[in-house]
Amino acid sequence: MNGRRPISAALLGAALLLVTACGGGGSGSGGSDGKAKPEKVEQANKPSEAVVTVAPEDGAHAVATSGALRVTAAHGTLSEVKVTDGEGDAVAGKIADGGTSWKPASHLASATTYKVHVVAKDKAGRVSAKDTTFTTLTPKNTFIGYFTPEDGSTVGVGMPFSLRFTRGITHPDAVKDSVSITTKPSVPVEGHWFGNDRLDFRPEHYWKPGTEVTVKLDLDGVEGRPGVYGKQAKTVTFTIGRSQVSTVDAKKHEMTVRRDGKVIRTIPVSTGKPGYDTWGGQMVISQRFKVTRMNSETVNLGSEYDIKDVPHAQRLTDSGTFIHGNYWGAGAFGHYNSSHGCIGLRDVRGGYDKHVPAAWFYDHSMIGDVVIVKNSHERTVSPANGLNGWNMSWSQWTK
Repeated sequence: MNGRRPISAALLGAALLLVTACGGGGSGSGGSDGKAKPEKVEQANKPSEAVVTVAPEDGAHAVATSGALRVTAAHGTLSEVKVTDGEGDAVAGKIADGGTSWKPASHLASATTYKVHVVAKDKAGRVSAKDTTFTTLTPKNTFIGYFTPEDGSTVGVGMPFSLRFTRGITHPDAVKDSVSITTKPSVPVEGHWFGNDRLDFRPEHYWKPGTEVTVKLDLDGVEGRPGVYGKQAKTVTFTIGRSQVSTVDAKKHEMTVRRDGKVIRTIPVSTGKPGYDTWGGQMVISQRFKVTRMNSETVNLGSEYDIKDVPHAQRLTDSGTFIHGNYWGAGAFGHYNSSHGCIGLRDVRGGYDKHVPAAWFYDHSMIGDVVIVKNSHERTVSPANGLNGWNMSWSQWTK
């Protein structure tokens, strides 16, 4: 005997069983060793099947500002499209066609470099990205719009927002869609073209006092006519002041001034004499002059008059109708009509007397106030003659 106790067969079997049970080996399912199957690794490492296409091509120059930019995905869907201009501002757009296409919401600016970043996913969720840059065209011919009222101004309830373009517009929808107007409180505002070089915007009825109006001109890059592009990007704000609507009765030779619906003064006036009757209808004050010169030759009336110091003059039409002070009219005011089409109020030469009717009315008026003429023998003023679109019905305006 060597002094060692023999291990029993039962004990040895139990030990072997324990080793077998805890060893973690054997022919169990794949991946039990913490490693992915080779075929899964191979699948995950395959490139995405999604194919991104960006037009125009990377590095393109003189790209059209409308219709040229488009992003598409084949064998997958777009998950991110980011287009930025040279200042890092994002270009609005949306993914459409079930995630397979994207295009900008509006035109691009001219002479601007844009960066495009696109990400698409295939059915397996694998991503494919693409980055490009391009530069839009630099136009040889451009246009802008001169606008009224001025930025930051307070105006009367009849004031439209009016744009007069430096070139005739043959793509009116593109230009109109590039002018957006928001108001506080909100009110629908629509635009109307007068000819091909003027676009006015107004609500259905006179503005409510206190309304805040914001106009965004996004004309930069808009093709207004073939080969002629806008170069204007500006935000304009103005506020509607109190309501003042004055009604001139050409037959009674008087004007009733209403402020916020209440009569605040009745003023004797003189309107156009027979053959030179004052336009009828609604007219809006568009310009104001403490003193101005009025020469009949500028309104195709020959040498009828040339008055170098007309006081307290406020323009009502482009064709030369004013409501103004008159120091030469003697006893006409309130009794008979004596002018060549203007509305005259008693005044003094030099306009120094603040107590005469013309001075009072001038001091209590602002651009955008409404002057209505009734009982005139002349027809209603053309809506295009001055800022007088209120003489069109809403259905005509929006047609």
